[in-house]
Amino acid sequence: MFCGDDVALIRRDRADSTHYTPPGGNVEHGEDLAAALARELAEELDLDVDQADGGDLMWVVDQRVTRPGPTPPPRKLHLIYRFHITPELRATLAEVELDEQPDGSHETGLIEWIDYRKTAELPIFPPIGPALAALPDPRAAVTDAALEAVTDDTYSWV
Repeated sequence: MFCGDDVALIRRDRADSTHYTPPGGNVEHGEDLAAALARELAEELDLDVDQADGGDLMWVVDQRVTRPGPTPPPRKLHLIYRFHITPELRATLAEVELDEQPDGSHETGLIEWIDYRKTAELPIFPPIGPALAALPDPRAAVTDAALEAVTDDTYSWV
């Protein structure tokens, strides 16, 4: 989600680390991709996707990594879509996101708007920071949607 040169990331502070994620989540059983995307952006940013421009698929990240915590380590494909919003719309969006945990509790994430060119060194999962920071501008065409796979050899959890 872009607003000018800023991109929305959710910052998650934990006892031993801080990491970022783009807004998003899992596709539910029987749900198509467009509906899942719209639902996740509504849940996490309080955004109606009809108010945003874009929706193009930018990148695909193949996750084949052992993940810590209670969630089993399935193989996942992360589909990274790009939208653009106005500053006026951005001012109406959520600033905090509550992520439901398997035990029913919630982890609080803070929505931060960060200049996309400064994302290369941030601990972002999936690790899209270097590709994001390398864009010549927020609307630049992406010629290769496949980013490097996330494996135990290429990624360490923070």
